[in-house]
Amino acid sequence: MMSTAPSPLQQLIIERIQREGPITFAEYMRMALYDPQYGYYTTGPAKMGWEGDYYTSSDVSNLFAHCLGRQLYQMWKHLRHPALFTVLEQGAGRGQLAQEIRAWAQQEAPDLHAVLDYQNEDIRTGQDAIKHAASALTPSVILSNELVDALPVHIVEKREARLYEVYVAAQPPGRLYEELAEPSSPAIAGYLDDYKLPWTTFKDGWRAEINLEALRWMERTTHLLTGPAPARRRHGFLLTIDYGDKARALYTPYRHQGTLACYYRHQLTERPLIRPGEQDITAHVNFSALINEGRRCGLRLHLFTTQRQWLTDLGIYDELERLRARDFSIIDSKRATDRGQIALLQWYNLRQRVTALTEPGGMGNFKVLILKH
Repeated sequence: MMSTAPSPLQQLIIERIQREGPITFAEYMRMALYDPQYGYYTTGPAKMGWEGDYYTSSDVSNLFAHCLGRQLYQMWKHLRHPALFTVLEQGAGRGQLAQEIRAWAQQEAPDLHAVLDYQNEDIRTGQDAIKHAASALTPSVILSNELVDALPVHIVEKREARLYEVYVAAQPPGRLYEELAEPSSPAIAGYLDDYKLPWTTFKDGWRAEINLEALRWMERTTHLLTGPAPARRRHGFLLTIDYGDKARALYTPYRHQGTLACYYRHQLTERPLIRPGEQDITAHVNFSALINEGRRCGLRLHLFTTQRQWLTDLGIYDELERLRARDFSIIDSKRATDRGQIALLQWYNLRQRVTALTEPGGMGNFKVLILKH
């Protein structure tokens, strides 16, 4: 059987390894996702939605955006109704969430809509730096939905009470493979100990992801939100939604292979070293790290909860019932008719979408973190 020639991005990765030696998995993931020419997030249209490789909560139902709009309305009131309320969404992708929030505000909160300046930034296309004119932007809220999970992660593996890091090496005719070696930095070597995790008691082969880029992201984002230190006079909120947990719930012996996952055409794969640039690569977020780094940068914890609880508190089920009474009353009076049956199917579809957003074993277990300054 003939071997397949390496893709252009795979060839770039191989050439780098040939020049520099094996690279950390984080550097491989950075190239696979963010290479300017061939990276997954930098080439062509966004690969999200039902026709892409993955979907987010905003693809499931616009009721998610309505709840987020109500959250922003509460924040606007908490900040004493500023005359200009700038919201910056990082990792905005196609901008669908922004459109739905603006539409909700126009209909349900015209006072908010009148002052709302909603800015999109696809930080995934320039993950090393904030690309917009940050000096001219003073956001009141910075939000992200499934952004941090796609920042490059280091991978460590436990062997005989020692911690090793996973590196990516290459061999002819172009195969990428893993190697274990000493951690690439003291930050990697001591990361798990910082959270007092008993990793030395876990079985050999246990793996975990370490996201140092998330700490740098938090520092940059806080600076943008609060203004330069030491003054930091601005007030506002940072809201991020993602899958993950606090450190002790995330790094457990039961997650023997860690949480790294790849998505290709809505199929979950466990082979990150194939198809670089053609598949999404993600890992669960350590929210303890975000909270601690936020505090170090001057932010305070405002809320940490599940998406299920957050959406419930913001009235997603109340809105669902209002829609049932307003748009689907024909189900009660004319269920046997063609129109009644169509309405019934539409109602089932809407209800199922809300269930998908709040299912405890799925999206409902995503975490919602709000920090304030």
